[in-house]
Amino acid sequence: MNLDFTRVKPYGDTMNDGAVQMSFSLPVPCGEEAREAARQLAAKMGLEEPQVYHMADLGENFTYFIVYGKCSHTIDYSAIQVPKVDTERMSFDEINHFIQERLGRKIVVIGACTGTDAHTVGIDAIMNMKGYNGEYGLERYPEIEAYNLGSQVPNEEMLAKALELQADALLVSQVVTQKGVHITNLTQLVDLAEAEGIRQNLLLICGGPRINHEMALELGYDAGFGPGSLAPDVASYIVHELDRRSKGKRVGNVSGHHGAGENV
Repeated sequence: MNLDFTRVKPYGDTMNDGAVQMSFSLPVPCGEEAREAARQLAAKMGLEEPQVYHMADLGENFTYFIVYGKCSHTIDYSAIQVPKVDTERMSFDEINHFIQERLGRKIVVIGACTGTDAHTVGIDAIMNMKGYNGEYGLERYPEIEAYNLGSQVPNEEMLAKALELQADALLVSQVVTQKGVHITNLTQLVDLAEAEGIRQNLLLICGGPRINHEMALELGYDAGFGPGSLAPDVASYIVHELDRRSKGKRVGNVSGHHGAGENV
């Protein structure tokens, strides 16, 4: 089947039928009036032929709806460009070999859920030895010294630990996003690192259900990893970026030496 990627739209049973399913709640008592309110709202959102397929009483005059309808709009998929981490993904063995051969030392990575965030599932999937979804966590990597500080770690404490351990990378997991608290917390860490004069010495990486690479860059981080990211994704980026930076330092030192010789 030849698809026109300049005019992509949803499909359910038949290509280009525009079928979509959406769900939402309204602060109204469950009943036929509520059903009609949901249908009208879906129509105002632009859905054609909206139908309320499911309605449930949530109590205290709140009602939940599942609505089907048809979307008439299309999107030019071919024109979409999304910033993302562009690093070759390596395996567990390849990453450890890369560190030995290219970096020549063990690297230090610190991870934590910072601020008031107590949801450690994401950072544990990346850091803990048992890992997640068939991939070992960074604690299992013999060439990585990984420290999982856990949950609700103040930004100041994480930076102090980074100084103590001479960390190469900090991994910050943010799951709680109500009222933009993740933005505030992530921004504060960058500000503190800059105030301490250590920002340039650290790879700052953030991740979470509502984090992406573009957001991470906007907040002053080096990389962002969203849902589905695993330890090899993060580790591959870290070691490649450390190698790139170390090459830059070596080139800078060589250039500076030649320049001095020429001036003499």
